[in-house]
Amino acid sequence: MRIAISANTSWYIYNFRKNTILAILELGHEVLILAPEDNYSIKLGYLGCEFIHVDIDSGGTNPLNDLNTLYSFYKIYKKSEIDIVLNFTPKNNIYSTLAARLLGVKSINNIAGLGTLFISESLASKIARALYKYSQSKADFIFFQNEDDRALFKQHKIAQRVMSDRLPGSGADLSRFTVSPAPDDGVTRFLLIARMLFDKGIGQYVEAARTLKKQYGDAVEFRLLGFLDVDNPSAVSKGQMDKWMQEGVINYLGTSDNVEAEIAQVDCMVLPSYYREGVPKSLLEAGAMGKPIVTTDNVGCRETVDDGFNGFICEPRSAESLTNALSKIIIMPHSERLQLGVNSRIKIENEFDEKIVINKYLAAVSELLDQPKS
Repeated sequence: MRIAISANTSWYIYNFRKNTILAILELGHEVLILAPEDNYSIKLGYLGCEFIHVDIDSGGTNPLNDLNTLYSFYKIYKKSEIDIVLNFTPKNNIYSTLAARLLGVKSINNIAGLGTLFISESLASKIARALYKYSQSKADFIFFQNEDDRALFKQHKIAQRVMSDRLPGSGADLSRFTVSPAPDDGVTRFLLIARMLFDKGIGQYVEAARTLKKQYGDAVEFRLLGFLDVDNPSAVSKGQMDKWMQEGVINYLGTSDNVEAEIAQVDCMVLPSYYREGVPKSLLEAGAMGKPIVTTDNVGCRETVDDGFNGFICEPRSAESLTNALSKIIIMPHSERLQLGVNSRIKIENEFDEKIVINKYLAAVSELLDQPKS
């Protein structure tokens, strides 16, 4: 059988879905990748996948660009004899699903956080909501990464007759992300991994860092890792990041294909997001590596922390609440931080093992392949 995997970047598919691809290939299926071409497209080819470029303006609102994306998917499905497509990221969930339904290709969609889609009342958000509502009713199976998003779909009466299930986020690869205790050298290091968006709580993180650096000086360090100047209204600019660096408040590390090396060096992972998340991958991977987690009482984030057991929960949009949570990490003995990290690993093993995600995908694929084509 020919299984397609669709997302708005090849980077996403390679970094978040590589093991799912390998599991599908191991079963003897062909895998096609449908995404914009980037530096990771060739790596997907090395895995044994066929790559097909699709133009997707992931952050744009130009309807002509989106119609072009829809038509691109339609042409691919018309000539490529695909049996099932696994869609990830918002525009793929919409346009790939619509094109697939027109040509009898079954689709499995992943709702990995809904951002501001159901909060904003802008015209673009209203149109996007309408498209989501219509397109998701055409899917054959929908995976949700948290119960809040599942409840939101129910509240808005979206895809009520479509089969669905809950996933533990994207899961964490427990063989790649292994326990790596931070050094006990008198410095408490924090790391935030995300796209550099203010919606991810970058501003609150910087404010907390500014306050705590005044109090503790070089005994604390605040690091940032992730894409800068992205195509998003909430993006942090390079100029702003340079100012923070010059101020000596934070250390921006850029991007990395070896995030485990960066996580290993720090004492605590932080994500003060107020963006509507799925379940943040960075928190799952940090937890798998035995790191305490500080995050917000926010959709998708709160699932990763049992407050006081493997980290601390703070209020969204509150630099003061975040500062208080980070202070708890700083003042506790190193041995207690390590114990929180051990607890993080236990939680990830029990609830967020990537194998759970992969097995649910394989089961959904098997079930749909057993059904006659629509």
